[in-house]
Amino acid sequence: MRREFTLVLLAGAAGAGLVVLAARQPWAHAVFTPPRPLPAQDIPVTGQDLVPLASALALAALACLAAVIATRSVVRRAVGVLLAVLGAGTAVAVLASLHTSAILAAARAAALAGPLGGSTTGGTSSGGSVHEIVIAGAGRVIMAGAPWRAAAVAGAVTIVLAGLATAWRGSRWPVMSARFERSAQARPRGADSASMWESLSRDVDPTVDDGTRT
Repeated sequence: MRREFTLVLLAGAAGAGLVVLAARQPWAHAVFTPPRPLPAQDIPVTGQDLVPLASALALAALACLAAVIATRSVVRRAVGVLLAVLGAGTAVAVLASLHTSAILAAARAAALAGPLGGSTTGGTSSGGSVHEIVIAGAGRVIMAGAPWRAAAVAGAVTIVLAGLATAWRGSRWPVMSARFERSAQARPRGADSASMWESLSRDVDPTVDDGTRT
């Protein structure tokens, strides 16, 4: 059971990490063509720019994995259901259709937020910044992040499977406080601080009952 518990936790964490990693990669490129003689500008757009909800849900799934460790029984199963819901929401967010208008808007926002985006207020005049001139031109979209989107979907599916496994088998897994409960049960009921120190001074383990000493 402990091995199964560990594998599910690692799988869920790996899935969430994969989603976050994939969301930070370029999923598309927006190419703006300003008036000549200025060159075209290629602005990469990451998954985080397009679907920030995916990363947020993946991070929430990591928090749920921590809750799986700290809970037990029915509560742990409920956390597993929530984990599966978060994974499904992540997959839906990643698979949502990416509209050209949304990609161009994200690229314009990224360009304006760049080091030159707000340096001047010249607009498209000759004294304006390159970024301001570029984003004023016509734009087209090149989809180039299909492998990273697939990786994000795979991570989301892994989160769902980890949640379902927790909801199904979680009540049988060990709990965080089991070791401390066993230590408390092994301690004699009548033991106090003085007797424990006396036992330690005689090189006797005070947590072992008299009937079990050899």
